[in-house]
Amino acid sequence: MGFLHHANYFTYFEIGRTELLRAAGGNYRQMEADGLLIVVVKAECRFRRPARYDDVLRLRTTIVRVTTAKIEHRYELFRDQELLATGLTTLAVIDRSGRVQLVPEWMREEDVEA
Repeated sequence: MGFLHHANYFTYFEIGRTELLRAAGGNYRQMEADGLLIVVVKAECRFRRPARYDDVLRLRTTIVRVTTAKIEHRYELFRDQELLATGLTTLAVIDRSGRVQLVPEWMREEDVEA
């Protein structure tokens, strides 16, 4: 069909979160080594216009809210200045046994956009 498959938007959102964490000085690999995992507990996407094969896309990822227990992100996917999709995710921090952990203090202090 020539359109970006809907599942790929969530892959882009994950890349946006990873780059946002890196821009804030974080390192997901190190968090995992320390026994902390970040898991998606809710994900939404609103498709406004289709992205097409070979489009050059730009993703804006922002942290909407951080509490002691969760992190919320917002995503805006653009082709040039045209907004194609928006998304929201809620994440939790867990340990290797699946128990919810506090969001690390350093993650609650950053105000970063990627």
